[in-house]
Amino acid sequence: MTSSKFEPNDEILDFVIKKANGLKGLVDRSLEIIPNQCIQPKEHRLYKSQIHNQESIPTIDLSDFDDLNVEKSIQEAASKWGCFQIINHGIPIEVLEDLKDVGHKFFELPPEEKVKYCKDNYSAGESVLMFWSAIGEKNEKVLEWRDSIKHGCNPQNDSNLWPPQTRNQVLEYQKWAKPLGKRLLEILLKGLNVNVIDESLEPLLMGTMSININYYPPCPNPSITMGARRHCDGSCITLLFQDGTGGLYVRETEGDKWIHVNPIKGALAVNIGDLLQIMSNDRYKSIEHCVVVDSSRARISVPLFVNASLDSVIGPFPQMLKDGEKPVYKHILHSDY
Repeated sequence: MTSSKFEPNDEILDFVIKKANGLKGLVDRSLEIIPNQCIQPKEHRLYKSQIHNQESIPTIDLSDFDDLNVEKSIQEAASKWGCFQIINHGIPIEVLEDLKDVGHKFFELPPEEKVKYCKDNYSAGESVLMFWSAIGEKNEKVLEWRDSIKHGCNPQNDSNLWPPQTRNQVLEYQKWAKPLGKRLLEILLKGLNVNVIDESLEPLLMGTMSININYYPPCPNPSITMGARRHCDGSCITLLFQDGTGGLYVRETEGDKWIHVNPIKGALAVNIGDLLQIMSNDRYKSIEHCVVVDSSRARISVPLFVNASLDSVIGPFPQMLKDGEKPVYKHILHSDY
């Protein structure tokens, strides 16, 4: 399979997805006009008037994880903001920079290499998957301006199926990030009077994990596209590394203003996901967020999703209901969520 030449009348979804050219393939062909299939409806764009420039999410220094003030800061940020940045978290900056570098290298591969990781039919437990997000009805799907590859960190360790270009660097990141994710969850659960992640809770909180590498190519007209539409994560928590100036915006929990998460070098952003909001009975907030793209440079982001196993039953922790507090949510099987 050779790199496809894109003509204006070609079927965009076929060119981008089935032929694995990606959004990068469009940009590489000196695209000047955004195809209709990439133009986001006005209600899904982010406008300057919606951005709160005087506000920022908390930045928490994890130099002393055992400091009670650190624990309190994490719990308060999860309750008020649903998102915060962490510095001095213990992951070497070289590990993060290597992730960024291999992300660029992978997406610069020719489509005949990348297509090996594409599938027409796939499940939530895939070990590896290159994918694109096209939202809408069948004949009206709109592509987000992003190419992505998922690395499923399954208990059976299928990392041999991952691309050789990214495998070692993602495994190294996983080695550092998994205990960090567990420590953050322990602190968050402590704020819910759940004092230990034992063998019964680990599948509920950390039963599955996946590490995505997202590539946002430069866009001729960023104002009418989105790298990721506004959404909430379906995880327990998400750890996010973003390079450069970053394109992540989070919505205030009250109101309709959006805040730019300006990445500090070496920092990670932490998002509370839907599952932990449910388990906390709304004590912690699953934050709505989106990603904008840049007109002049490509960007990389690497989210690590910490999830429940698919056979877990999700609902408010019993500890949240001891003082007569009523459950906000019914219990549901994670695979049905």
